[in-house]
Amino acid sequence: MKIVLIGPAYPIRGGNALFVAHLYESLSETNDVQVISYSRLYPGFLFPGVRQTDVSGVAIKKHPATLIIDCLNPFTWWKAAHLAASMNPDMLVFTWWNPFFGFIVRTIASTFKRRAKKPVVIVAENVISHEGRWIDVFLTKIALQTADRFLVLSKVVEEGIKKLYPQIKVFRSSLPIYDCYQTSEQLTQQQAQKQLGLEGKNVLLFFGYIRQYKGLMNIIEALPLIRKQINNAHLLVVGEFYDNPQPYLNAIKRLDLGNDITIINEYVANEAVHLYFTAANLAVLPYNEATQSGILSIAYGFAKPVVVTDVGGLAELVDDGKTGFIVPPHDIPRLADSVIRYFKENREQDISHNIEAKRQENSFNKIRIVFEEIESDLKSERDNTH
Repeated sequence: MKIVLIGPAYPIRGGNALFVAHLYESLSETNDVQVISYSRLYPGFLFPGVRQTDVSGVAIKKHPATLIIDCLNPFTWWKAAHLAASMNPDMLVFTWWNPFFGFIVRTIASTFKRRAKKPVVIVAENVISHEGRWIDVFLTKIALQTADRFLVLSKVVEEGIKKLYPQIKVFRSSLPIYDCYQTSEQLTQQQAQKQLGLEGKNVLLFFGYIRQYKGLMNIIEALPLIRKQINNAHLLVVGEFYDNPQPYLNAIKRLDLGNDITIINEYVANEAVHLYFTAANLAVLPYNEATQSGILSIAYGFAKPVVVTDVGGLAELVDDGKTGFIVPPHDIPRLADSVIRYFKENREQDISHNIEAKRQENSFNKIRIVFEEIESDLKSERDNTH
């Protein structure tokens, strides 16, 4: 099968590019896969971070890609569509995660379908963005209505897609387990904590860029309750602030947590990710909203136990009490209780063992089979219309 895949790719940074890299690696084992990517993903004035490109010294799963699509230049959208059509693939596959790309996806998909007469498959991370407005709904709809088939990564997105497009078939998989950040450096937890000045602490790791929907404030508010029973608990916050950091800093000051929280406000290079996860005893994802999370997949890649909130599809990958703990959103006492229970019951080893088993059954391992099913389904539909 010949597939053209459109989505962000290295040197663009972030979870979406990482997902494309994993998808390319898996599909290219048995298929001819070409990637068309972005030369510019966002205009500078819309991007809340410092830079959009990956400054890591080590590229994770680097793969070939043609960097054509400039988000501000519609000419490049048509150019990408014509290039994709000229490759004569069996299908054109988009990754979808943000309504900003609505016009881009619609232009490329509709132009491709007119020229190539081949189907479009959209891999949907979400239906409407975490912080959706009416314009987000409009942009999402004009893009997604070009799809002939959908592939989703969580039940909540599957339900949302089926509500919007009941006539289009939806296939299911999940995010891969991101075990790609392991290094040859043999680093113990004690050594990692020592490098970070956290030796002897019970480290709670909040990892990834910070926006309001990710609920950092929840774990800050829970920390005094946790420290009443786990007095060496320490919150390690690692990620670039996409929000104004001042409300978080004010809360830390108000709760007198200045010595109990370490904040590293920066995008983490690939080769440094292992340091923070190795140092951690527990990863916390106290999100207010979510569909699924690449951070959860990274934590599992390091066999790190997790505490997550029951929002969107976030809890779908967590076996409560076995690979982590699931708590209601916005419930500070329950969040604190789960962290306290984890440390009091000394669960790190047996939960890590359970995570190793869960990694083996991750449904992304069968993503090639899902694409074969999509191809077969599309072929049956074509045969039935002739």
